This record gives sequence, C-alpha cells and structure tokens, in this order.
Amino acid sequence: MANSLGCNPCLHASPVGSFRTKKAFCEQRCAPARGSQRRRQHQRVCCASSSGIPDAASSLGATLRNCALGLAAAATLCLPMSMVPSPMMPSAEAKALLDREPVKNARALLRYALPINDKYVRQMQRELEGISEALRIPGNKSLGPVAKAFRKTESVLGNNKQAIIADFADDKKDDGLKAIANLEEALKACDKVVESADKQAIPSVQQNALTYVGQIEEAMMKGFPFEVPSQYDNLPQLKGRAYLEARIKLKEKRYNNVEGGIMKIVVDGYNAPVTAGAFVDLVEKKFYDGMEVQRSDGLVVQTGRPEGDDEGYRDPNTGEIRRVPFEIMVEGDKVPIYEETLEDVRRFNENPALPFNAFGTLALARAEFDANSGSSQVFFLLKESELTPTGANLLDGRYAVFGYVVDGADLLQECQVGDVIEYIKVTDGGQYLKIPVPHPKSSSGTI
Repeated sequence: MANSLGCNPCLHASPVGSFRTKKAFCEQRCAPARGSQRRRQHQRVCCASSSGIPDAASSLGATLRNCALGLAAAATLCLPMSMVPSPMMPSAEAKALLDREPVKNARALLRYALPINDKYVRQMQRELEGISEALRIPGNKSLGPVAKAFRKTESVLGNNKQAIIADFADDKKDDGLKAIANLEEALKACDKVVESADKQAIPSVQQNALTYVGQIEEAMMKGFPFEVPSQYDNLPQLKGRAYLEARIKLKEKRYNNVEGGIMKIVVDGYNAPVTAGAFVDLVEKKFYDGMEVQRSDGLVVQTGRPEGDDEGYRDPNTGEIRRVPFEIMVEGDKVPIYEETLEDVRRFNENPALPFNAFGTLALARAEFDANSGSSQVFFLLKESELTPTGANLLDGRYAVFGYVVDGADLLQECQVGDVIEYIKVTDGGQYLKIPVPHPKSSSGTI
C-alpha cells in the first residue's frame, strides 16, 4: 500500500453525487470482492497513507455534508455527528458532553494510567491537579482554594505516610522514600508562594509537587502487572516506562526564529508493552535518526517510513517487515485488548487508559482497514484536546497510543514536511526493554 500523503482518506463522492464517510462507501463498493484483489486495489487508492489517519479538510467536508451543520467550529472536529454537541443533539446529551472536563495534561494522563490502587496518593494527586482549575478564578480570589489544596495535600501525606510507604515495591522503596522527602520540601515551597500571594509562581511549584507525587506512584509498581500473550514473544516488549529525548532540526527558521529544539517523551510499557517495545527497540537501533518529518497537516506530525518501497521496519533476522499487533488498554481492564479495535469489540463508548487527550499524544500509524498493519510509522497528535475529549473523537480506540510528549510539545506546531529528526534516544528506562532471541527466517511477528 503506497504512502500517498496527498490522497483524500475520508471522503468519496457516491455515484448519486451525495457524500458519505469513506468506510461506509468502501464497504459498499468492495463488498462483492471482500478479501479479493479488487478490494486490496481499492484500499490502496482509498487510503491516504499507511497510517490511515483521516485528513482534516476532507473530514470537515464529510461532516458538513452528512450532517447539514452550518457550524464551522463543530465541523472542524472531524467527529461523527452523534458526538458533536449541536441543536440537533438532545440537550441532556449535549450538556453531559459539555460538562465533562477531560484530563488533557500529558503528565497527569501518565499518572492516572499507572495501575496502582493507593487511595492516599491518588487523593494528593487530585488535590494538586485541581489547583489548575482554581487558578482560573480572577485575581487573588484563587489563592484561598489553592492554599486549601496545598494544606489538604500536606495533611493526607502527614497522616498516612506509613500507609503510603507500605505500598512501595521492595526494590523501589528507597526511591519512594526520597520522593516523599522531596514532596514534603516542595509543599513547604508551595506554602511560601501562597503566603507571598505570587499567583504567577503557583503553577511552577504545583507541577514540581506533582512530579514527586508521580515518583511516589511509580515506586508502588510491583513488577509488571500482567502477562503479555505468548504469541507476541517474538516481538520486543517494554516492561515499564522509558524516557526519551528527541531533537528536531527545522529546515528554515520559523515563528520567533525557532530553528529546532528538543522534546521529552514518555513511552508507557505498562499499558502498551508490545507497541512501546517495538518503538523503543527502533530508537535503540537509531532507526529514526536523520529521518524526515513525512506528514504535517495541522492534525498530526508523522514519520517512520524508511527510504525505498518498504512501509515499515524490515527485520534483518526474518527478511520481512515487522508488524505490531493493535494493542489498547481500557480503563478498568487488567490486560490490553489485542488485534481488535474498541469498535470491533463493541466497546467504542469506553475510555482507553492512554487517550488522545494531550497535545503531542504519540501513537502507532497503520493502514485504515487493517488494525494489525502497524510497524515503524508513528504520529504525534496536534488536535486540541478540548475539541476532541476522550471517548468522543475520531481516534480513541481506533489507533494505539503508547506515549506522550511531556516537554517541548510546542515544537510540533512548527514542524513541516522535510524537517529532520536529528536523533531520538533513551535517557532512562532502557532496562525495561526485553528483546526476543532472534530466529533467522522464522516468524516475522505478523499477526
């Protein structure tokens, strides 16, 4: 399947001149030849790229025509009409969607995605994260709620320190104790900032405290939380979290004379061990070093297709392109779902543990009609999370998220096709990557 960046993936003109979504029209047109060469050829024409990620402009047209909505703001969401609050939607449903406030901070999403069950540390996390909402109150009126949140956090930590320590993994207890000590000092700094009524300094000390809360939570991880199905033993797996640094060089100066910069990325093997493992393995192989940005359209920034005819990483041990199975952890589940999207298993209303909520969400690209066709191509989401809340956007449950940009995500806004990824490297967590013993010319890992 060719990776044609300029092709229109979401919209087809039907024989009668009306418009419908790509999938519906493709299903009708290709039904007589499902699985045949004709269907495969049609999919090559229909798909915009090996990612199958919808083109923003075509989705806009589809939404306008399908739903007859004159609201341009709603149309730009590229969402199914049933998910867009509008006069056409019952008011109760619209209110529920509008009242919902999704978590959109990348670091917060990663904290909530950790499979831990300590009520005290989660309470501290909620108190500290709630400060962001309190800061929206005009003037110094916000200082009261902020001070209350800091005091509550100190109280929870002070009254339940031993219970928190008891939840530490034996091999991470020293790290957890250090994080507690750092959090106590950070909370003292928070109190001083509130006393000085320095509202501008509050976000910095808040995020500092939350960093230590996250370290406390990671110290509670006792081993790996589940068994990855044995059929994926031939693929790299990340049995923890890896911290990465990516440096991007822009081909010319952009806004504010920016010439490039560094992004910090967290890749989450706790929720996507196979997907994250495949990516980190390629990072360690320097596969992405020197590779260009291959798509940048306001919706995503994408890269990962090697030079030549291959659409993904060709494993030298097998001589074949290494395929990565679709993998998604649903909130509340103990193990990920493999090889099927949430739509396939009729769980499309449920929330992934790693949603497309944050600017800079990192996910595996794939062909639109084949959930298990991912290999080396990845994309960063640029869509604003307020417009695509979890469970109500085009991508959740259909594409596999495995990480987030936690620092430097603004650089993605400047990226254009042809900009160069100078390097991506692992700065911490590389020890969690488990590489299978190679078996030359055996199974390729294809699902």
